[in-house]
Amino acid sequence: MYPDLSYFFHDLLGTSVDNWTAIFKTFGLFLALAFFASAYVLKLEFRRKEKEGLLLPTEKKIVTNSSNVWSEILSNAFVIFLAGFKLPHIISNFSAFKSDPASIVFSLSGDWLIGILAGLGVFAYQYYKSKDRLNREEKTIITKVYPHQKISDITIVAAISGIIGARVFSILENLDSFYNDPLGQLLSGSGLTVYGGVIVATFIVLWYVSKHQISKLHMMDAGSLALLMGYIVGRMGCQFSGDGDWGIPNDSASPSWIPDWLWSYGYPHNITKQGKLMEDCVGEYCFEMIPGVYPTPVYEILMCGIIFFGLWMVRKKIKIAGLMFFLYLIFSGIERYLIEFIRVNDKYEFLGFQYSQGQWIALGSVLIGIIGSIVLINKSKST
Repeated sequence: MYPDLSYFFHDLLGTSVDNWTAIFKTFGLFLALAFFASAYVLKLEFRRKEKEGLLLPTEKKIVTNSSNVWSEILSNAFVIFLAGFKLPHIISNFSAFKSDPASIVFSLSGDWLIGILAGLGVFAYQYYKSKDRLNREEKTIITKVYPHQKISDITIVAAISGIIGARVFSILENLDSFYNDPLGQLLSGSGLTVYGGVIVATFIVLWYVSKHQISKLHMMDAGSLALLMGYIVGRMGCQFSGDGDWGIPNDSASPSWIPDWLWSYGYPHNITKQGKLMEDCVGEYCFEMIPGVYPTPVYEILMCGIIFFGLWMVRKKIKIAGLMFFLYLIFSGIERYLIEFIRVNDKYEFLGFQYSQGQWIALGSVLIGIIGSIVLINKSKST
């Protein structure tokens, strides 16, 4: 496993582990890639729907005046202030930063003097550079904005709301840890519940696109494919980093047609430091699961890949707006419900049944998907 890039380069080039490249955490890199992959799929679908006349551009009024220039100057100065405030603190606490970047970045510790001087310097430079623009007369420009041009904004909104949602749901699953250290749990970079991120991001993104006059149903259809692609890439991060999101112990012999690592895997050098200490291991991450566990992230990558390509193949044939999204809810819900039986999770009893949080949400997802599909199909028949 590669908890960070130093372990990857150690295997590839033989360099030492836990060097400066350790600041690049494998899971974080894959999380970023997941958002980029989702944005790419979303952009492809938006462009296709625009060509087919399903998504239309809107008119936007752009007013240029001195207040816009002041906003730009102040925002640039603030960004540089943050950089000057945090970078010296990161450099002087680099060992702690390598181990847990989030705890350093989101703390209130920093160098106020360097931050203020850097911010003031950029403010003065930007003001001098923008004096001509500050004195220009106000202008109003009317321009057309196509939905695909909002992909970057949608991605940022989804990323922020998704991470917050994933963190909140993770806290709900681990309330004891939250009660013991509320601030630490809120600011921790570890422990993200995927379903929480998807649920919160979905509602926030639908609010955002509605505000910008983009069809919510078409956004849901395109977003279902984007969510699947992001989930696939995100699960790759779980597998390569060994983030603890694996299956239950499996010490049975693998069938002849399945590779041993695909049946039971030890996740050596896992980032959660779970399992038994490895012999002759050098570095911070020296633990391996013994016995091995089901590599459930790989199973989810394969199953979600099948769902993605299946929906991708039929997307042009589905003429009812919103139906693609509800099909996604059904298939992804079934996938998550099944995989939870061999994943490490806590069970919650309700109505005499004991399921994990993920399974209860998956059942709800399937139910909503079935009801939504029936409603849309009946509605299309009556029109």
